[in-house]
Amino acid sequence: MTTEKKKKSKIVPIILAVLIVIGAIFGIREYIYYSHHVDTDDAQIDGDISPVVARVGGYVEDIRFEENTRVQEGQVLVKLDDRDYKVKLEQAVAGQKGASAGVTVSQSQIAATAANTATARANAEAARVKMVLAQKDFERYANLIKDGSITQQAFDQARATREAAEAAYTAAKDQLVAAQKQVGTTQSQLAVSSTGVTQHQADVDFASLQLGYTEIKAPATGIVTRKNVQKGQLVQAGQSLFSIVNENSIYVTANFKETQLEDIRSGAKVKIEVDAYPAADVRGEVYNFAPITGAKGSLLPPDNATGNFVKVVQRVPVKIRITNAPKDILEKLRPGMSVKVSVSINE
Repeated sequence: MTTEKKKKSKIVPIILAVLIVIGAIFGIREYIYYSHHVDTDDAQIDGDISPVVARVGGYVEDIRFEENTRVQEGQVLVKLDDRDYKVKLEQAVAGQKGASAGVTVSQSQIAATAANTATARANAEAARVKMVLAQKDFERYANLIKDGSITQQAFDQARATREAAEAAYTAAKDQLVAAQKQVGTTQSQLAVSSTGVTQHQADVDFASLQLGYTEIKAPATGIVTRKNVQKGQLVQAGQSLFSIVNENSIYVTANFKETQLEDIRSGAKVKIEVDAYPAADVRGEVYNFAPITGAKGSLLPPDNATGNFVKVVQRVPVKIRITNAPKDILEKLRPGMSVKVSVSINE
């Protein structure tokens, strides 16, 4: 009996010693780990989600995708009935052709008025020469009438010829001025016609753009979700049709406590454990930090100026870029999935 008691008395200290050693090892490992890492399980997969909206209204003629399938950037996903927009484009093209014809007419008028101006200038010069000649003849006749070498009738005839030449020269000058003004007027008309061509070209461009919007294309390569369109449906400009999760923008948003941020730096290495695929080796690095806390960015942020304030540790969203992951796992990651992240510090 005494021997059994002695054995029992030795076993208890041994068990306690083993437990203490195990606890010490576990505690030391935890201390070493947490002195070099910052962890949080308040994290999830995130990504850029591109909403696709109709830029013009119309009836849906064809849908060329299935929900939750992968599409390529630039791929036509929805086709609207474009007959109305083709008619508008034809009208705009017809208006442009009419405006271009008006420019051609104005250019022809400029050429004609330029020719008229040249003719008027020549006529004015000829009238000036005649007027100078008539003036000289009148001066000679004026000297001859003094000594009676010519008759009064001849002198009166010379004076009438001079006055007629002066009147003809004045009329020719007025015609030249009028022709020059006509050139300016025609040039102004050409400028107006050219402006009309530019306006009609803008109408053609706009109509062509509207016609192009009847083909709704994928803005990015990714997975289609939130489909909200059916064949034959009348959609309005600005109406949301579906969304695309950009497959090249998958990242992790980790909400760290504000007391954990002291040692976290941009570029720090991160181990990511995805709840859905715990065995997958996914790595990343800290990319940047949100400028506000999650609570401050909520729809109804708390007002700390109230009298019933209770201090609560806030969390700051940190963006983590995925740098290494198995291809098959990366293709399966979806925004909203829960993950646990471990940031390496003191490296």
